[in-house]
This record gives sequence, structure tokens and C-alpha cells, in this order.
Amino acid sequence: MPTDPLSAAALRRRAGLVVTAVGLAWLVLAGRLVQLQVVQRADLHDRAERQRQVIEEIPSRPGDIFDTQGRLLATTVKARSLFLVPSRIPNPSTVAERLAFALPIDADQLFAQLSAKSEQHFLWVRRRLSEDEVQHVRDLNLPAEIWGFREEFRRVYPQGRLAAQVLGLRDIDGLGHGGVEESCEPQLRGLPGQRVLNRDARGRVIDIAVDAEQMPRDGTAVTLTLDCVIQLFAERTLDKLAAEWQPDSCCAIVLDPRTGDVLAMASRPDFDPNQPGEIPDDAWKNRAVADIYEPGSTMKPMIVAYGLDRGLIAKDDAFQCEWGRYWMGRRLLHDHHPYGSLSLTDVLVKSSNIGMAKVGERLTNTGLHEAATLFGFGRATGIELSGELPGVLRPLDQWTSYSTGSVPMGHEIAVTPLQLITAHATIANGGLLVRPRLVKTASDTGSDDFRHLTPRVISEDVARWLVQNPMREVVTRGTGRKAQIPGYDVFGKTGTAQCLSPRGGYLHNKHLSSFVCGAPADDPKLMVLVVVSQASKGGEAFGGVVAAPAAAEILRESLVHLRIPATKPVPQTATKGTRTRR
Repeated sequence: MPTDPLSAAALRRRAGLVVTAVGLAWLVLAGRLVQLQVVQRADLHDRAERQRQVIEEIPSRPGDIFDTQGRLLATTVKARSLFLVPSRIPNPSTVAERLAFALPIDADQLFAQLSAKSEQHFLWVRRRLSEDEVQHVRDLNLPAEIWGFREEFRRVYPQGRLAAQVLGLRDIDGLGHGGVEESCEPQLRGLPGQRVLNRDARGRVIDIAVDAEQMPRDGTAVTLTLDCVIQLFAERTLDKLAAEWQPDSCCAIVLDPRTGDVLAMASRPDFDPNQPGEIPDDAWKNRAVADIYEPGSTMKPMIVAYGLDRGLIAKDDAFQCEWGRYWMGRRLLHDHHPYGSLSLTDVLVKSSNIGMAKVGERLTNTGLHEAATLFGFGRATGIELSGELPGVLRPLDQWTSYSTGSVPMGHEIAVTPLQLITAHATIANGGLLVRPRLVKTASDTGSDDFRHLTPRVISEDVARWLVQNPMREVVTRGTGRKAQIPGYDVFGKTGTAQCLSPRGGYLHNKHLSSFVCGAPADDPKLMVLVVVSQASKGGEAFGGVVAAPAAAEILRESLVHLRIPATKPVPQTATKGTRTRR
């Protein structure tokens, strides 16, 4: 049969189209290969390397924290943290139940996490396990490809609750929160390193690029001025005070008035930094630097010191205290007891508000405001702690005629406990306003050379007279008699103030009791402040009754610990290391 010429031509056309299409496909493929091999080669190579390699951060070890004698307050240990690989777990429910049996975790919660992240390759289960928990996990014999441990650092506080608010803590990611852990974070944290891990197609680590490894630089240790023994004295005494008086809160500070070194700083309620998940909300606050309150009568020595130094009053002045009732303009002032004429010494010893109001009239508002400013009120001390408040000192143009009588008795001004003891240290050390400190420096030699750079607030003569006369007599025959210590001349000042109401005004049935004291009076080497807020049991909450015995107990134990010799014979009724009952 003859061939159809049309059919042959159609076949040839079709064959040509196929050859053309195949040729074009090869050209496209060749172009794509040129693009991949030539144009995009560097970019694709980098992408492959990124998929094959991962940069892992190597955490730095945080520096330790020591007390002034080298006792360990905070350190860091290695711990294992457990992770799972959800993408490789065929039976997440079974794995969750088995891990919940070995660890204190919730099986349902873990199962929900595994289900939600079933395509991911990493999931933390529990971090910083104890050695017992590590062994419990190993005993489960889970498939090796679905789990593993990573080494991390865990912060440990060997002294437990001691100085908890001063130290603060480090969270699970190693960040400092509160206290020295936060304020000294740049010094403590160090510098993390890094390393390059090579992985196979399934994401498993097969090699570590040693030549690309950058080792971390560990944090620097910090040494504090705290003395753990004195800190223990303070905390133990606060515990006894809290049990007896059941206050809302209380705090204590022990200070070297010559250098500003804080030897102890304690607050109640407190917490255990080793148990960060169990910290009550009201325990976190370091009340020594973050509570502000009207100081009451503990403010009076600073006002008298300024008046004497400026020649506005004299040591032998007498003040008519009007038998307990004094009209100051339209305002009627009262004393707790009615007094007639009192010497300047007795105005302080008996804590006469009327006598201090008349001192205020001598100084005027301008002098009172300058006195408060010179003694450091209204601004933070600058101690190495996060969360320090500046207190409250209103501008002079906001003061009124009421301020003239209120400020000398410690009203219309709010201070922190640290500000108050620092102001009293100015009187105790001869008139120099030292800056309190918690952290020692690498160049610290214990020298007093820095005192030449410390501003002088009052003359040494005025300071010495106040300490050795009225403030000593506050303890021997005044409102602070419960603070006497056998063998030592103790000086001090009581304070009792009504607590401020959050709605304004005062809580008339709630008091803040305080007492600041020091010894020896002829050469003060230690000062102690105890502040007690809203004592609810034990009787009248006067500073001389609530705070004075506790402050004296801390002072006595600290004097003995530091081997500061007694300055007078110890009565035969009191033996060494004991304290007479009152």
C-alpha cells in the first residue's frame, strides 16, 4: 500500500517538536546547573554550611561571692539538664508517663508539650537536676536518640537564708535578680564563649570544630563587707523579735561608722535563695534600702547637731517645754510627759517634741532643710544594691509653718533605714558623711585615707559632745535604758512614729519603732539600727521597748566577736558573754 505523504510529514513535524522540546529542556537544565554551580555556588555553599553547622554558646561560670573574711556566700556548680527530641518520639504519652514517674513533673503537661512540638528537635524537660534525679532518668533506659543531658551551671547559696535580700539570686537562665547578684552582674557574669558543631543530615552532632572554639571567660569573684558571724547575730535577733512582737516587718543594719562598711543587713520576712520558686511576695524586699518611713525622734540628734554647729543654739541652752502643751501658731503640740524647763541635753534624753519645736524655731525652715540635706536625706546613699530608694525630702518652697515644728521631731520627711544609720554615723565618726558600702574593691587596703575626701557636715567638737553626753545619757537614764551593755558606754536614740496610711495621714493604732545605738562612746567603732513596723503583740510598741533590746543584743554580740575591749568594769552580777535581764 502506498505511503500517505501527509502522514509522513506530520510524523516528521512531531519528531522535530519532540527534539526541540528535549533540547530546550536540556538547555534549561544546563542553565540551571550553571546558575547553581557558578552564580549561586557561594551562597548555596554558605547555606549548606549553616545547615550542617550550628554555633552553640558556651556559658561562662558566674563569679563567687564572699564575705569580708572569705566565707563563701554564693557559688556555682555544674548540673545536668534533661531534654527530649520530640520529632523522634513515636509514643509521647508513654515517655511522658515514665518521666513523670522518675521526676517531679506533670505527665499530662509534658504530653501536651510533646504533641504541640512533635516536629521539633529540642524540648527542655527539667533543668539543673540533682544527682539522684539524673540517676532516676538513666534507670528508665529510654531510647538514646530521643533524649539527652546538657551541662549547665546552677547557683548555690551555701549559707541558706543568710543575707538573702542582700545577695539576691540568679534565675534559671543565669541572670541576677535583686541584691548584689543584680547590682554586680557585669562583674559576676563573665563573658560566654562559643563553639561550632558539625551535624549530619538527621541533625545529629558528629564533630566539634576545635579550631573555631572560643572559650568563655568566667566571672570575677566579689568580696563583700558583710561579716557572716555578725549577719547571723542580726538575723537570729530579728527572728526572736518577730516571734515576740509579730510585726509586719523588721530590719537591722550593723555599720562601721568610720568607714561606712556594712557588716550586717537583715530583713524579715526573708527567703531561701536556693528555693526561688517558694519566695513569698513580701519577703523579696530589702527593707533596709527600700522601706521609707518618718524617722520620728531618731531625727532629733541631726537637727541639734546642725544648730550647734551653726551657732543657732548652745550646749547650755534651756528650753521651756510648757508642761506638755505648746501652741505653735494655730497648732497645739504635746509631749508624752509634761516637762517644764529642760536643758538641751534633756530635750534629747527625754525626747521632748516641744523642746525640739523650739529648736526648729531657732533654725527656721531654711536651716532645717539645709540640715536634712547635709546629712544625706532626700537622696540615695549610692550603696551597691539595686532597688535603693532616695526617701522623701520636699523642696523648701513646699514647707509651711507646720514644717518648723514637724521636721525637728522627725515628721514631714521620709528616710530609709540605711539613710538614717548613715546620718547617725556622721555624728559618731566626728562629723564626716561617709558613703555606706557593701562591696570591697581589688585595691582595698583598709586604709582610712579616703576620709580626707569625705565631706565634713559638723565639727568634731559638736559630734563628740552629742555622742558622749546627750546620746550616752539616752541609754543611761533616758528612753533607751534597755540598751545598756555591761562593760560598754553605749550611746543611742529611740524613735516611735505613727505609720503612714496609704490613703494619706496616719494609722493611729500602728507604730514604727526604731532604735539606733553605738559603742564605745569615747571612740565609736560599731553602730546598730533596728526598725520594727507595726508590732501587733507584746505591749506598747515604743522604740525603747521594742527595738532597743534587740539593737543592744546585736551590738553586744558584735563587740565581743570583733574583740573590741570593754571600756569600764563589768558589774559582778553580769558574767562575760551574758547580758543582764531588764
